[in-house]
Amino acid sequence: MEVLKIGDRSLLYPIIQGGMGVGISLSSLAAHVAGNGGMGIISTAQIGFRDDDFYKNPIPANLRAVKTELDKARALAAQVFEKFKDSNRAAKFLDKLKDYVPFIGFNIMVATNKYADYVIEAVKAGADIIISGAGLPIDLPELVQKGQEISGNEKKTCIAPIVSSRKSAKVILKMWDRKYKTTADAVVIEGPLAGGHLGFSYDELHELGADTMASKNYKRDKYDAEIKEIIEEVRIYEEKFGKKIPVFVAGGIYTKEDMAHAMSLGADGVQMGTRFVTTYECDAPDDYKQTYIDAKEEDIVITKSPVGMPGRAIRNDFMDRLKEGPVPIRRCCNCLATSVCDRKTIPYCITEALCCAANSDESNALLFCGANAYRAKKIEHVADIMNELTENI
Repeated sequence: MEVLKIGDRSLLYPIIQGGMGVGISLSSLAAHVAGNGGMGIISTAQIGFRDDDFYKNPIPANLRAVKTELDKARALAAQVFEKFKDSNRAAKFLDKLKDYVPFIGFNIMVATNKYADYVIEAVKAGADIIISGAGLPIDLPELVQKGQEISGNEKKTCIAPIVSSRKSAKVILKMWDRKYKTTADAVVIEGPLAGGHLGFSYDELHELGADTMASKNYKRDKYDAEIKEIIEEVRIYEEKFGKKIPVFVAGGIYTKEDMAHAMSLGADGVQMGTRFVTTYECDAPDDYKQTYIDAKEEDIVITKSPVGMPGRAIRNDFMDRLKEGPVPIRRCCNCLATSVCDRKTIPYCITEALCCAANSDESNALLFCGANAYRAKKIEHVADIMNELTENI
């Protein structure tokens, strides 16, 4: 059984657990995925929302939480990995387990206010990788280098952009090559069936049949062609830099069959978020998980985020109230850059709505989810999901 190399690190299984903020993918979920051979990802989106000082000083609270959550994840992942090594699944990796360390990193949105500070803090904390989207992470290589210089950490933090088209992949990889003489350590292709904010316009979603209900009219073949184009673009930089750049497909990946299809297109692995929400180990509250289990296909809809991007969520009372007019904003946490969020015109506060979701206030919550959330029928263990997905690979 071959392991997947990303930079100078190894991944036992080609599965990334997608970063989900606010408070959905923190230390617990990331640790259990990483400890079971996948890549665990912590979202920095309002990562410090449970800090007593959060509403007074949100950014310092968030930056403190970066190290706190990573340290917690590292300690827990080590314990989980010990159990993994004793499992039947570990047999195929016996000769590779001696020096293996669970793979844990962060998802950091480019649209985040003080984006540079979060990247530097993640590097200083010792993140294995930073996955970055919601904008073009043009300066990510420079920021990672700066973080390493400040910390004196010799371990290089890997970098992976999130892209949705060959055009965006080309812009990022070409710019990193020209400005920094470097390239990605991995690339995540996030398709139109993903949860939360989407990297597509409303017209693009409509053209792909991904803008209604749970997207049962999705034109998979059409986006499959785009995935192949992106992979082709990435291979250009593989050849130029003489290194493997694994490509992971995200958005609508829920079963082993979904995973096999993505890899049949030439991908090296997948990224999954929604499937891991309904696990005992997910950091979300139990009633958040239950909304996924209770959701019907028609409950999963496309909504407009305050930042102007389409997003996918579960329809609830909060979303119905938005149709009647804006929801008053009680406080601002400066979560997004002012160029992205116009505080005078937004219909509601994205942080407030997502914090309500993470704090079990469903009547005021925005419940982001992927297109396949309605397929969740029970709460599972991460280890069981990983076992199901990786059987026979």
